[in-house]
Amino acid sequence: MLETVPQQITRLDQIGRPVSKFVFLAIGLGAALVLFSSAFLTSFIISIVCFAFAAALATRGLMLNYPHPSLGWCNVVTLLRVALVAFLIGAIFDPVISVWVTFVVATIAFALDGADGWLARRDGMTSFFGSSFDMETDAALGAVLALGLLIQGNVGLEILVLGCMRYLFVAGSLFVPALRGDLPESYRRKAICVVQIVALIILLCPLTPVSFLMPISIIAAALLVWSFAVDTLWLLRPSV
Repeated sequence: MLETVPQQITRLDQIGRPVSKFVFLAIGLGAALVLFSSAFLTSFIISIVCFAFAAALATRGLMLNYPHPSLGWCNVVTLLRVALVAFLIGAIFDPVISVWVTFVVATIAFALDGADGWLARRDGMTSFFGSSFDMETDAALGAVLALGLLIQGNVGLEILVLGCMRYLFVAGSLFVPALRGDLPESYRRKAICVVQIVALIILLCPLTPVSFLMPISIIAAALLVWSFAVDTLWLLRPSV
């Protein structure tokens, strides 16, 4: 049944509140990112452009697919994480940035990962948008850290596995429709995701011995490939 005009107006009013708050928050975080990144980065414009692009995509997703009348602290935390990832994108192109700065920012971005999910469950604000927003932020963090480590030159090409597996999987789904199916909840998948980011942060840490870098990257990459292989085989299983 088609929605009546009053119902449509109510829907627009409800979605307008979280969207307007999200936009204002993005503007505020963008301004803070300008101040913070310009203090550390010569390439801070890259960070600002990346944050603006990510915030615009997230705003579109919020407008199209958000069921709650309020924004929720969970999405505030995730947008903060996006700003931190944007800073890291600028950092990997900066020749003079201290590795300690990138290590601390990456650690904070990872630590906040658990906070947004916990807040969403606590406040009853879980949504497809929120989970997708969180997942894409995790994927971007992994990709940025992997690329930064590759540029440093202390690890081999296997580090790209830790940063690009999700994007390879998505690319594969464009050609294999079965890969677009829904996967069941999996603690294995969540645990491997944590291992992936923790490994990248350990590899980034200036105190990690050089001799440990290659074994850590290879073991973490192998676990991630195994996890994606399990999910791929599950999606490709013959239907009964």
